[in-house]
Amino acid sequence: MEKKKAPSPMAWVLGQAGAHRPQFLLAVVLAVVGVAFSVAPYFVVIGIVRGLMEGNKELSFYLTRCLVMALLWLGRVLFHAFSTATSHKATFAVLGEIRKRCMEKLTRMPLGAVLAESSGALKNTLIERIDSIETTLAHIVPEFTANLLVPIIILIYIFCVDWRMGLATLVTVPLGLGCYIFMMVGSAGFYERSVTATKALNDTAVEYIHGIQVIKVFGKTKSSYDRFVRGAFEASHSFIDRMRASILPMTFAMVIMPATMVSVLPIGGLLVKGGSLSPEDFVTVIILSVGIIAPLITLMSYSDDLRTMGTIFGEVRSILEAPEMDRPESGNAPEGNRLTLDHVHFSYKDKEVLHGVSMDIPEGSFVALVGPSGSGKSTIARLIASLWDVDAGSISLGGTDIRSIPQDAYADKIAFVSQDNYLFNMTVRENIRLGRPEATDAQVEEAARRSGCHDFILSLENGYDTLVGASGGHLSGGERQRISIARAMLKAAPIVILDEATAYTDPENEAVIQRSVSELTRGKTLIVIAHRLSTITDADKIYVVKDGRIEDSGTHEELLRHHGLYETMWKAHMEVKDNA
Repeated sequence: MEKKKAPSPMAWVLGQAGAHRPQFLLAVVLAVVGVAFSVAPYFVVIGIVRGLMEGNKELSFYLTRCLVMALLWLGRVLFHAFSTATSHKATFAVLGEIRKRCMEKLTRMPLGAVLAESSGALKNTLIERIDSIETTLAHIVPEFTANLLVPIIILIYIFCVDWRMGLATLVTVPLGLGCYIFMMVGSAGFYERSVTATKALNDTAVEYIHGIQVIKVFGKTKSSYDRFVRGAFEASHSFIDRMRASILPMTFAMVIMPATMVSVLPIGGLLVKGGSLSPEDFVTVIILSVGIIAPLITLMSYSDDLRTMGTIFGEVRSILEAPEMDRPESGNAPEGNRLTLDHVHFSYKDKEVLHGVSMDIPEGSFVALVGPSGSGKSTIARLIASLWDVDAGSISLGGTDIRSIPQDAYADKIAFVSQDNYLFNMTVRENIRLGRPEATDAQVEEAARRSGCHDFILSLENGYDTLVGASGGHLSGGERQRISIARAMLKAAPIVILDEATAYTDPENEAVIQRSVSELTRGKTLIVIAHRLSTITDADKIYVVKDGRIEDSGTHEELLRHHGLYETMWKAHMEVKDNA
């Protein structure tokens, strides 16, 4: 099948206008009228000059025309202001919608595709790149169109006056275009370099800020700061080198293309001298040739924006057009909550990490996943949570493949707490309430009490109304985990996944959490990935994962009798516990 041709950058961005297209059309019309008002005074000047040439000495004749020019100029200012206001109002509405669609798109993309991009690069695309579209929509669409259309109309008028003078007016255009084309040679590479360098700088800055504690503790301030300095140097010089390479051809293009008088004056003078062009028409052409200079310069001022448009829009499109997880938009989840993994294969960055994993998790059971670090336990948990799609095989809920269940309907079935707990820079109460937005304060506090974090929350400066800081930075790792567990418990989903959820808690708090988890998950399906094997000895079934495969399964006692990997891990765990 023939591959569908991608739309041009301008066609793509105009396609994003959607319901706001009438506003952009109005902005273009207003801009055209505004530019027309800026050119109209030149026709008035033609009348004044012709009056002088004809010997008209009436003061009112000239004063009236001067007043008309003032009104035309006022009209130009007003219509330009109306056009700009209209285009900007529509543009910022469109940018908001694009940014919203990008954020929604990230939720529909596989987790691996999102994690493949650094946070600095995504931030750069979602903020700076989308903001860059403002120039195209708010300025290039109306102003470029108007400043291109009006000179064309003037040139047609000049050709109607005298076709030879029309050609004379265009003499400098090929030369200016030649300089412009020369400037464009290699511009894509220069801009691509600047984009790459800016992304690298953003990544380095984010890494430097997030790792400032490690940098200070291990005395790596100079080396880490040097990385940031090198990134800043490369980013700045990517722009400097681009400007250095284009400044001369750009200057010549800006000087030569609008220099209509260079050809109009000598050619027109010769035609007047030969008697084939009247002095009045000669004056008309001179004045109108001057009138198209300003629009031409305005057109060329957008050259840099036009050069970078493809790269800017390409980055935004890479998010909006990225492959999504295949899920229906409507429908309901099945009544049953039995989970079945049938010969699941999964690859991450073209490397298969799960090789035919099969599991059966009955509704209401307590299942644990154990195994060495990097064996694939967290990948299995994330596949069950529908954060990724399997490459082969299937995961079913209540006998229905989860890929045929709407994402929102399936998400209502799952409460997921990972080892990397993220809290938003909101109050403790608001972070817990994310589990169930309609929950009352009493329900939030009850979930916190049952999850063992009520007392420490009350000890905070403002209790439940304490801001947790960016990523929960004002709290300890264990405190963040307990709040995350409270959030998951408040959701009251029938399936609860705990991925190393007690990794940073002390034994006393871990016991509290285990008791609360046992109480709150009674009658629910509980899937636990634990590094402390003593916490899952009463699991209905334990799956031992090694190198992306299920090596063994059974209860705690059954696995010990198998004398396999689980027994080795249990002995190592008990030795550590005894020596603690």
